[in-house]
Amino acid sequence: MSLLSIIVVVLVVGVLLWLVNTYLPMDAKIKNILNAVVVIVLVVWLLKIFGLLSTLRQIHT
Repeated sequence: MSLLSIIVVVLVVGVLLWLVNTYLPMDAKIKNILNAVVVIVLVVWLLKIFGLLSTLRQIHT
């Protein structure tokens, strides 16, 4: 996956999260949980794309 497509995916996820936070009426607790889940999933995906997730697993075991 090229760096440009990774940047596009991160930007699209950010814009979608901003749209959800701005235009969907939700309780603040639910928004915080949603934001945390999206950020965690995005970070794990980026670690996997750059090959750092397997490195972290080897260090842990």
